[in-house]
Amino acid sequence: MNISHIEHIGIAVKDIEESIKHYEEVLGLKCYGIEEVKDQKVKTAFFKVGDTKIELLESTDPDGPIGKFLDKRGEGIHHIAFATKDLVNDLGELDNKGVQLIDKKPRKGAEGLNIAFLHPKSTGGVLTELCECKCNCKNIDS
Repeated sequence: MNISHIEHIGIAVKDIEESIKHYEEVLGLKCYGIEEVKDQKVKTAFFKVGDTKIELLESTDPDGPIGKFLDKRGEGIHHIAFATKDLVNDLGELDNKGVQLIDKKPRKGAEGLNIAFLHPKSTGGVLTELCECKCNCKNIDS
């Protein structure tokens, strides 16, 4: 497995518009993209901070994963995502190491990336997402 960088940090929010306003007006960041990922029942907003992104996540359904997270834990950090070059291979490697996979194969996530989640029970209590890097990521061997 060869991780190049933190792709993004996902933050669950109750009101994405209010949260965007906070990130722009208070922190001086610029939201560059908003989209809905229907199969994940979430609306996302992205901010770029250096090589890393912040992803705000608002539930579009109280029974969706973000809705349940907000109900149980409230607003805050939901997950950390790492960029990798070969997601299918990485998932096989992690499965062989006994890591509990939420996704046994990649699926489409926000920004059209192939993604997969690792269960927090296998990652020290942190929901971990792997995102397949589409670019020539630095620090990833060819």
